[in-house]
Amino acid sequence: QVTAKTAFLFILPQYNVSVPTADGELVQYHYGLKDLVTILFYIFIAIVLHAVVQEYILDKINRRLHLSKVKHSKFNESGQLVAFHLTSVIWCLYVVVTEGYISNPRSLWENYPHVYLPYQVKFFYLCQLAYWLHALPELYFQKVRKEEIPRQLRCITLYLLHIAGAYLLNLTRLGLILLLLQYLAEFFFHMARLVYFTDENNEKLFNVWAVVFVVTRLFTLTLYILVIGFGLPRVESQALDPERGNFFSFLFNNILFRMSVLLLVCLFQASVMWRFIHFQLRRWREYWNEQSSRKRAAAAAGTKQQSKPLKRDSGYHENGVVKAENGTSPRTKKLKSP
Repeated sequence: QVTAKTAFLFILPQYNVSVPTADGELVQYHYGLKDLVTILFYIFIAIVLHAVVQEYILDKINRRLHLSKVKHSKFNESGQLVAFHLTSVIWCLYVVVTEGYISNPRSLWENYPHVYLPYQVKFFYLCQLAYWLHALPELYFQKVRKEEIPRQLRCITLYLLHIAGAYLLNLTRLGLILLLLQYLAEFFFHMARLVYFTDENNEKLFNVWAVVFVVTRLFTLTLYILVIGFGLPRVESQALDPERGNFFSFLFNNILFRMSVLLLVCLFQASVMWRFIHFQLRRWREYWNEQSSRKRAAAAAGTKQQSKPLKRDSGYHENGVVKAENGTSPRTKKLKSP
């Protein structure tokens, strides 16, 4: 029994509480220090799954494609993230649908703070934290190039801040929707990269990713405005109460603070869109330059063929003898004198 209790500490989420409801009692969870032990266990699980995907899927594809070192590293990165994002999108969509967060948008801010979580919500957050923490030692295991480490560290840090912030500040419902939108756009981007590495002339999925990215950014901005601008200021409990998990809803009652937060959100989304537009313009410019260079090369080849002199004979050859067009010899016949 002692071993079983210790195993449950690593495998199952802790801090379960029986919450009374109209239908009886419902078991829910809150967070604590023991969550670190559970996260540590799933970090090792994520490392094992990462190695399985690399060994049995990505390495086999790489052997067939014969990619360069730079493309090989990017292919492995996108391959791992495609598997993770696809799993997370399906899992997150299932959670938000079954918990009713999409059908009832008011549930994103009603009864805040959301201290008690359903089992699947807490387990999802623990697995997400474990995955992005496991990505830190994977930078060493995968022998990532030094030039790529700052970019990947920045990406991992942003995901950890977002997920841990939503989990610790009891904004898990809003965090789930935002993660769903972000992972959906990231899935199409890395899928487009994989297709591009296999066939450099196929860039159709990048166009799909561009549309999905813009739509998800608009939904993200709308969601922020809805929750921060209209939802949280209407919460009944507006007093600061860290023991109950109410950290900052009282701040959103102040219109100046609320507008400042919304302004920062809008500026951040505007910077993201600006980088996206700059990337698309650079991509289109490279595409049109490539097309124009191909046209110039084709035109130069055509003019070269036209300028090449053609040798023409006055007749045609038959058995090594030049004949005239009517079959007679081109030699003029001597006229006999009368």
